[in-house]
Amino acid sequence: MRRANPVGKTSASVRPHAIRSRRERHGSELRERLFRAALALFAKKGYLETTVEDITEAIDVGKGTFFNYFPSKDHILLGFAETQLAKLELIVREILNSSLPMRESLRGLVHRMTEAPIQNPAVVRALLQAHLSSPVVREEMFRLHRAHQKLIGGMLRHGQQRGEIRRDLDPEDLAQVFRQSIFGTLLFWSLVGDASLTARIEQSMTVLWGGIASRPSPADSRAHKNRSGVRK
Repeated sequence: MRRANPVGKTSASVRPHAIRSRRERHGSELRERLFRAALALFAKKGYLETTVEDITEAIDVGKGTFFNYFPSKDHILLGFAETQLAKLELIVREILNSSLPMRESLRGLVHRMTEAPIQNPAVVRALLQAHLSSPVVREEMFRLHRAHQKLIGGMLRHGQQRGEIRRDLDPEDLAQVFRQSIFGTLLFWSLVGDASLTARIEQSMTVLWGGIASRPSPADSRAHKNRSGVRK
């Protein structure tokens, strides 16, 4: 009786897994190429003017390939928004484990979240167009916005516990104001599209911090006034 070759058995059992891994890797790379080609076209032609055919022609694949990865053009931007959410989760986790002052942590968060491709004004405008024109994108974006608000609210609650953020307002309300300020800065800048984004963000952060930073209590203010009024 011939015995089965154990080496052959092992290689046969590994081979399907290796094939799946190659396919998955190829699929991820192709999805990324479609995603980046779409963002480039949104920036060049505009979101509404870009078609699925434009995207597939840019990387020389068929339209059917696109629909294997994205149900519609709208879902390109949803994929981008999901990527931004994952990035925010990582940054917030780092901040919660850091001893940096909250003001510096917030500045770092904003600058990291507004890195490329957000630094392209046409991409920001494409996001706004998708919000306004697509119910599919708008509904899903609301879900993602709530997730962003919850994450930032948790970080601001941490700042309240450390005494760096004012405690008289709910941290998720503060998070909403924070996000509105930064998103508004991005939108106004996208209409100009010049090199002023960093300066605009710094200005917004300075004003915003003045509104959310902790304030001395009345008792602390009276004590400070009394100390200041003592004659030497």
